[in-house]
Amino acid sequence: MAAGKGFPGFPEGKLELTPVPTLFFYDLLPQIDHLGELKLTIYAFWALSQREGAYRYLSRNELIGDQLLMDGFVSPGIKAEELLDEALERAVARGTFISVSGSFSGGTDQLYFLNSEKGRSAVAAIEAGDWLPADDHPIALVRQRPNIFTLYEQNIGPLTPIIAERLRGAESEYPAYWIEEAIKISVENNVRKWRYIEAILEDWRRRGKDEREDRGDTEKARRRYIEGQFADFWDA
Repeated sequence: MAAGKGFPGFPEGKLELTPVPTLFFYDLLPQIDHLGELKLTIYAFWALSQREGAYRYLSRNELIGDQLLMDGFVSPGIKAEELLDEALERAVARGTFISVSGSFSGGTDQLYFLNSEKGRSAVAAIEAGDWLPADDHPIALVRQRPNIFTLYEQNIGPLTPIIAERLRGAESEYPAYWIEEAIKISVENNVRKWRYIEAILEDWRRRGKDEREDRGDTEKARRRYIEGQFADFWDA
């Protein structure tokens, strides 16, 4: 197996959490002996927690449409959809999920409910004709961009009330990717000062970020941010 790109670690600060039943760890987890099934089961806890309403479910079409999930089902010579279907079949056979197929508001699909009291009630309601799944907005994993406050704390320094106010101002004035790139430049040049970052942003707004004469010239761009109007920031 080829080595992955590695995990950089969890950032500082408060992280979003996903509820997982304790029963999973001492009863279900020891039984799972298939990597795809394990990935799918853990994903399902997250995805179902994103749903709202009395009955929560996942659909096969929805799962296939989640690119980050499908990226985890990779094996030479085997389609990702086939690996997903195998994981779904194993989870249903184990009793983790209950599956229902049919034509719903979103078209023909296979639905999966957690084998819980609510999940069993949902399946019973469908079979009795008392409830049909709504055409919900799809759930998908998205790589979240770190917010401006997290970026500052991780790369520049402690967040003070004054700095927080300036960050909020910058957030309303500049695109998020400008701020991220300006912070990256400050780190590369080892000038970890908000005023330096702010000067870069102001320069881009005045000159045009993508219209600068040093565009495409990495060394010339680097010198630009350590010379001229930026030289003062190099003082202790």
